[in-house]
Amino acid sequence: MKLFHPLSVGLSFLVASCAFDDFHNKSATSIKGSHKAVQVRTTAYTHSESGHRRYGKNNAVGTQLAAGGCNSAAADWSRFPLGTKFKIVGQNQLYVVDDYGSALVGKNTIDLYMPTRGMMKRWGARDVMIELLEFGSYKESLKILRPRCRAAYVRRMVTILQSRSGQPPAGGGRLF
Repeated sequence: MKLFHPLSVGLSFLVASCAFDDFHNKSATSIKGSHKAVQVRTTAYTHSESGHRRYGKNNAVGTQLAAGGCNSAAADWSRFPLGTKFKIVGQNQLYVVDDYGSALVGKNTIDLYMPTRGMMKRWGARDVMIELLEFGSYKESLKILRPRCRAAYVRRMVTILQSRSGQPPAGGGRLF
């Protein structure tokens, strides 16, 4: 299933000028006046989980995971690039994709950050409709991921992102 068409890719470059550390402070702007609804699987994570402990409360861009006004979310950046802002249909909570995870790559799943284990467990896993408010930047996603190609799941995202941007593979050669 194709989630985004070429117009969405082009629009993502319009929002590429957003600074990373300003994600949580900016109000969401729409994708050319109309929001796009997409069905996704959602799971929840917290900074104290065993798989996230080594990163502490930091996200993939090196800032703190956020909860409250605009919550952090993790996704496959080749599907939902860094900076993508969305709301779950029927809820008012705003989320921004500022993290990624190995279990998300190649899946139509978004991991929602929860500040406590209790909140994470209560959320569980749910299929929801999300309303895309602002599409993130493939270019900025690639900029952060390229130096991290040692991990196979990062290489997979980079390969897809490069095919969208027409850039040569990391290191100028094959990724695999």
